[in-house]
Amino acid sequence: MDETQRNKDAARRFVEGMGQDFARAIDEAMAEDCRIVTQGTTPISGKRGKAEALAAAALVGQIFPAGLPTIVHSMIAEGDRVAVQAESFATHVSGRPYNNNYLFLMRFRDGKLIEMIEYLDTELAAKFFGP
Repeated sequence: MDETQRNKDAARRFVEGMGQDFARAIDEAMAEDCRIVTQGTTPISGKRGKAEALAAAALVGQIFPAGLPTIVHSMIAEGDRVAVQAESFATHVSGRPYNNNYLFLMRFRDGKLIEMIEYLDTELAAKFFGP
């Protein structure tokens, strides 16, 4: 298997794994020095490392107790870079449905995620994740 296909497979496992066990998906996919950037200007926007991502995963589990199922709609990859268009469907603890669309721009090293820039409706997410 070539590097591009290996990275596409890793990206798909990560995105689809987020819906089943977010913390496990992060722990397995991300290198220790991974950098995550959530675009936007809301409280959930910003730069984070793996430890911060794991802490956020715990919050996701609390507010979406049935998980955050995420499906991949399309992927484009070249070398160490993978772009993933995805969508999540979940139910908040309040019973409200949550549906968001994403574009993840990922970069890999030796099969591990080292950088991810995510684009999503951060205003919608902030309403569910709180301050």
